[in-house]
Amino acid sequence: MSSQESGDSRQVVRSRETVEMTAEEYYQQGNAYRKQSLWHEAINCYIKAIELDPDSPAVEAKRMLDDIMAFYCKDMYNP
Repeated sequence: MSSQESGDSRQVVRSRETVEMTAEEYYQQGNAYRKQSLWHEAINCYIKAIELDPDSPAVEAKRMLDDIMAFYCKDMYNP
């Protein structure tokens, strides 16, 4: 394979990887993670949704999830 061909195939891979989801899609993905109790993944999706759309409902979802995460008393786990 020539270097030109390998460069073309890498470009195709890069273009597929750079397909971004919308803020709504990140928000929905975050909700799916939250329902599975995958808290950190949910927060990451909400953060990405907020970056794309500061008025996204992900703002409130992240705030609520932050409150839930802050609720745990760490002293109970380390007697």
